Amino acid sequence: MADITISSAVRSNLNALQSTSQLMSSVQEKLATGKKVNSALDNPNSFFTAKGLENRASDLSTLLDDMGQSVQTLKAADEGISAISDLVDAAKAKANQALQTSSQSERQQFSAEYNELLTQIEDLAKDAGYKGKNLLGGSGNDLSVTFNEDGTSSLSISSVDYTDSSSSTGLALSDLASGSTGSVTITLQNGSATATALATATATLTTDNDFTAGDTITLTDSTGTELGSLTIDDTTTIQDLSDFIGGASSDTSTSISSGVITVNADYEVSVDSDASGFTALSTSHSETNGFSTDAKIESTLDSLTKAQDTLRAQASTFGTNLSIVENRQDFTNALINTLEEGAGKLTLADTNEEGANLLALQTQQSLASTSLSLAAQADQNVLRLF
Repeated sequence: MADITISSAVRSNLNALQSTSQLMSSVQEKLATGKKVNSALDNPNSFFTAKGLENRASDLSTLLDDMGQSVQTLKAADEGISAISDLVDAAKAKANQALQTSSQSERQQFSAEYNELLTQIEDLAKDAGYKGKNLLGGSGNDLSVTFNEDGTSSLSISSVDYTDSSSSTGLALSDLASGSTGSVTITLQNGSATATALATATATLTTDNDFTAGDTITLTDSTGTELGSLTIDDTTTIQDLSDFIGGASSDTSTSISSGVITVNADYEVSVDSDASGFTALSTSHSETNGFSTDAKIESTLDSLTKAQDTLRAQASTFGTNLSIVENRQDFTNALINTLEEGAGKLTLADTNEEGANLLALQTQQSLASTSLSLAAQADQNVLRLF
């Protein structure tokens, strides 16, 4: 190409056309990408500043996802506490039902239902996790939420353990004793000088010097509720007494052997009489039902009230944590938008302006092409001399 000689006018128009072409290419790139700065060559300062803003926005976006998952974990824990509170209320209602009845049989049933509610509380706490993190699951479930890209701003959320309702650091609600079967013996003897056991079940009670016709034998439970009474007459036998005690409640039974009546009961019962020589006898149990006395029920109600206070306090704590994370989530989202907007102001093109530039360049290119054609025609005038 160095051997080709072109005139000054043609070269000038060619340079103008080439320059216009380059400008059009640049404008077309801006319109295609929507950016006025597409590489460090366009504007190093704007390019690298925008890149830093975009990188920070990207880092915060990743943290924003983590915050969203932390919010869900807190919500799962809050829902768990709410459900557990309902079960504690149910347990409290069950204790109040036991307090309002004097029936030991009913109290024993309420005790078993109370224990089932505690089991459900523990199971519910175990199920309150989200993506493997359970804030009600105790050790190893603490939650840490990071708010900025260098980790200097964060929130640590401590878990609690409600999976063991009896834990002193949790709800401190222990299962109630179900109670064990107890027994007591009533020994009946004849009133002779050489007192011996009344050998047969058909022997009358008045044969024993402790009893006389008209005496009354009563059977009561530990609340003092009378389960039944028997008035002795001259024909009342040992078998009659045994049948009376065994039939007074579905939870008692008796047996007779050599003048001895053995009383078995699922809960504490007492046999007493207004007979002057008779000493009250009570069944002995290795373990008594957790609702067997009013004092035990009142103690359980106190524990339930404390458990409710614990749940409300923990719900408040988790609520505060949730509010913090949600606020930081909103702030981070707004900050990401600000960073992306700032990066855009440095690099984004004004498409209206670039469109106008392209139109002007197209006109300029057309004119340059016409001018180049005219210059070439002027060079051809020399041919007319021949």
